[in-house]
Amino acid sequence: MSAKRRTPARRWGQVLAASLLLGTTAVLAPPGTATASPLGDGLALTPPMGFNNWNSTHCEADFDDALIRGIADIFVSRGLKNAGYTYVNLDDCWALPQRAPNGDLVPDPVRFPHGIKPVADYVHAKGLKFGIYSSAGTKTCNPAGFPGALGHEQQDANLFASWGVDYLKYDNCNNQGVGAIERYTKMRDALRATGRPIVFAICEWGTNDPWQWGKGVGHLWRTTIDINDSWASVVSIMKSNTAHAAHAGPGHWNDPDMLEVGNGGMTATEYRSHFSLWSMMAAPLLIGADLRKVSPETFEILGNRDVIAIDQDPLGVQGVPIRSANGLTVFVKPLANGDKAVALFNENETPARIETTAAEIGLPQASGYQLRDLWAHTDGHTTGRISALVPGHGTAMYRIGADRHWFQQPPALDGAAEVELSYAQALPVVAPGTPAAYTTTLANLGGAPVHGVQAHLTGPPDWSIRATSKPGTPLLPEFEEFRTTWQVSAPPGTPPGRYPVTATFTYLTPQHGTPATTTYQSEAVVPELPVLGTRYLSDVLWLRSSNGWGPVEKDRANGQRIAGDGGPLTLRGVTYAKGLGTHAPASVEYFTGGSCSQVRAVVGVDDGRTGAVTFEVWADGERIHDSGVLTQADPAAPLHADISGAKAVRLVVTDGGNGTAGDHADWADLTITC
Repeated sequence: MSAKRRTPARRWGQVLAASLLLGTTAVLAPPGTATASPLGDGLALTPPMGFNNWNSTHCEADFDDALIRGIADIFVSRGLKNAGYTYVNLDDCWALPQRAPNGDLVPDPVRFPHGIKPVADYVHAKGLKFGIYSSAGTKTCNPAGFPGALGHEQQDANLFASWGVDYLKYDNCNNQGVGAIERYTKMRDALRATGRPIVFAICEWGTNDPWQWGKGVGHLWRTTIDINDSWASVVSIMKSNTAHAAHAGPGHWNDPDMLEVGNGGMTATEYRSHFSLWSMMAAPLLIGADLRKVSPETFEILGNRDVIAIDQDPLGVQGVPIRSANGLTVFVKPLANGDKAVALFNENETPARIETTAAEIGLPQASGYQLRDLWAHTDGHTTGRISALVPGHGTAMYRIGADRHWFQQPPALDGAAEVELSYAQALPVVAPGTPAAYTTTLANLGGAPVHGVQAHLTGPPDWSIRATSKPGTPLLPEFEEFRTTWQVSAPPGTPPGRYPVTATFTYLTPQHGTPATTTYQSEAVVPELPVLGTRYLSDVLWLRSSNGWGPVEKDRANGQRIAGDGGPLTLRGVTYAKGLGTHAPASVEYFTGGSCSQVRAVVGVDDGRTGAVTFEVWADGERIHDSGVLTQADPAAPLHADISGAKAVRLVVTDGGNGTAGDHADWADLTITC
């Protein structure tokens, strides 16, 4: 938690340029790097793993004794403890606003009726560790004004130690202008003086470049402001944190903030990317979801031991991008046994093929390599090529190493099902009653042929799917690919939504001639068909949306994290009943199918906000309207965009150049005519 909210990504270009100029290992610790903690206490030699309540509960009533005990129980019962999750941590609002007469902090008797020590004892009895929160200021960050530790460092450290605290998150609010190094060093010394081993997490949001001085003061330090449960936040924080990779290592970690996996604001694909990227960055993995309420898919993501092993690798090197262009990035992380972890990351909204080679990622030349897919949990071999069609906002993740016995593994295969797009970055739209063209592809990345390949494409039971070219081949040689074209139709009346389309390939393994199957997931997006006449776009289902802060709001201004929490759409004193409330950077896309003619609106920064934004309208892949920069000082601007012939229309808001704080952008009286 912090007093701030968000910031644009920083230094992404510098770290990428350095990686490309110097080579991957030039900014990374070489094998054999010492793994002793800079603090000499043996703590946090791998990034801490556990739980913190803030991202799911904040200071709401469900943050209490029962939550913490319940999380500890779930860690054990759902296998998270065995996967490496250790710390169960409290965040702000656990104390009363006033200290006791003797100066001690007082646990909130409603949230923790028996105090803190019994909760810590319960966590310890499960074989886990317990963490707590304070601030290096006179008060914590919550407006209720809970006591901070500034001026009470030793007293609070002694109290924490007496309760059995194993981890302290130390925030930066109400710091009275005292230097960060002085404040955090004083708490480090107080924790040491207790004689209890306590992991010390510096949470000053990267304001004073803690990566430059945090080593030896704390075990980890926040590099950015708070994360929120959105794709824009994850990408921005990842880019900022990556810039400091050279400062991380055993006992001293860059902390890009806690995990949002399972909190509901992103898709499963985006959460897998979030978890993959944090693991590639050797980041602390602190679960931020209330595990009593999450889906089985959340446990599958958080419990992926193949990915966790990359985060927890004892070499302790933070992965870096070695190549990035047009939103497609190759990350590499050296591992203790000489292998490399590779993440192929697609920042964009639509699928894209990303490739690299063993040579590019810095592996020694070899006749073959073992390649493990860390999300599919499958092993194969490759002669050096690594390739995947990565879904929009997705990440493919592998572990690869030279292997003299590579031929004992089946060839690694790269399969896909792709729809013919109407324009670059389009969604795989299948309009009811209108056939769409798909292509399945299977590429052989290995050093042995694959026999008896058959391609199958399936979708919902009532859909029509038929091959329009040969669906099988008797032989798929090494380094070659096999393609089949298909016609896919959704029946008239199919409800709008996203539907699975699955490519399945059967073949015979070259080692034993036994049947094998590999499956690749794709999708079809069924849109709401345009209705003749003029409609408010807030009454039309969008194809997709993204927003810089919280959700896009219908008929309300953008608010905070929760849908519906914004106020009325208000521009220069005029309130509008209909429209969209967005926040830069934002994008909202609608299906128009070539049958609509115009979009109209009144646009501007919502009253009372301080942002600067631009409003854009895109027809297919072409920008057809740009408002120029608008601020709160400018009058509301009329918008009229001719969208004749476009199959899809996107409404885009960008930052006007002064940072995204306050960029609440209203599309008032927003209509479409078809």
